[in-house]
Amino acid sequence: MSHIKPENAGQLEEAIKWALSEEESMEIIGSGSKQRLGRPVKASHKLDLSALTGITLYEPEELVLSARAGTSLNEIQDELAKHNQYMAFEPMDYGALFKGEADAGTLGGMIACNLSGPRRLKAGAARDHFLGFSGVSGRGETFKSGGRVVKNVTGYDLMKLMAGSYGTLAVMSDITIKVLPAPPEEKSYILYGLSDGEANRAMSVALNSSCEVSSAAHIPQIVSDKLTQEAEERAMTVLRLEGHGPSIAYRADKLASLLADFGTGSLIAGQQSRSLWQKVCDAEILSVSGERSIWRVSLPPAQGSTFVDSLKLEGQAQHYYDWAGGLIWLSLSGDHNAAVLRDKLKSIGGHATLVRSAKDVEDAKGPQHPLESGEHSLMKRIKDNFDPKAILNPGRLYADL
Repeated sequence: MSHIKPENAGQLEEAIKWALSEEESMEIIGSGSKQRLGRPVKASHKLDLSALTGITLYEPEELVLSARAGTSLNEIQDELAKHNQYMAFEPMDYGALFKGEADAGTLGGMIACNLSGPRRLKAGAARDHFLGFSGVSGRGETFKSGGRVVKNVTGYDLMKLMAGSYGTLAVMSDITIKVLPAPPEEKSYILYGLSDGEANRAMSVALNSSCEVSSAAHIPQIVSDKLTQEAEERAMTVLRLEGHGPSIAYRADKLASLLADFGTGSLIAGQQSRSLWQKVCDAEILSVSGERSIWRVSLPPAQGSTFVDSLKLEGQAQHYYDWAGGLIWLSLSGDHNAAVLRDKLKSIGGHATLVRSAKDVEDAKGPQHPLESGEHSLMKRIKDNFDPKAILNPGRLYADL
């Protein structure tokens, strides 16, 4: 397998035109932090974007940043921090799950996988902050979409297609995102000892209030000891409040009053709160033993605890809830495979995605939740329009996509 490493947008176009003319497939990689996400790609060549680096435009006063696709997210986050700004959607770092150490990945990988973290409830996902890009389609054609402003009505909204496409439609060379001022303070209100069902109800009350909770998670007792420096022996239901000090104090008091029926909580602040949410974001609190498979289940928040109860895990698994119960991370051993999980979701609605497989190789063949026939036909038509010869990340999402 040859290794192709373009150093600019022109060389990227040449590489894809060559692959198209020879009908040679290519696996698209940046830092490789998310290479194991999705189905394994069987390609003749690797197209390495790690040389396409550097911030090309940053206007803090306009809240806009552009960088080449291979630019490290760490570099971008460091530059934003100098101006007290951040990516509000809080992209997850898959390094802990796939490499055993932090590796935030690249800007292109973040957009291609449409990453988001616990703040998604308030800020949305990467696609909601994706303003524009330049790239090369599987037809060997360079094209641009979007721009440097939040509202752009020229042409189709191709950003919504590219975000979450896993590099199967086009290869982006330059990307523009919206950034925001970082909140001056952060505190988290924690309730202890709630069951999953009680936590589901408490988070619902908090999110439906005027307290402006930006993140809500529930960590059962089985994994709570990995969340803070002091080992916890109780389940923790955590609600994040961000903003100016007086506003946080007022909202925390109101939250305590609204949730009084669920017990008396406590507040943590600053770095302690940020560290807690980073672990929730990156799934660091799960056991990542090779004997376990890691699943990511999205479903209606009110159904979170009902779904977990239906699995009858009985101690052979670990799990926790993010997005107020709408996202469940599972570390499973035993007989809970794709068929079991997805069958339980049929009556509830939702998606179960295999993030990392253990020994169940069959599950690894279909990590993405199966599509309905209409959805599959639509995605196939889009793929054929952008990449008719299927030379870009063939089979990364589904066998023919």
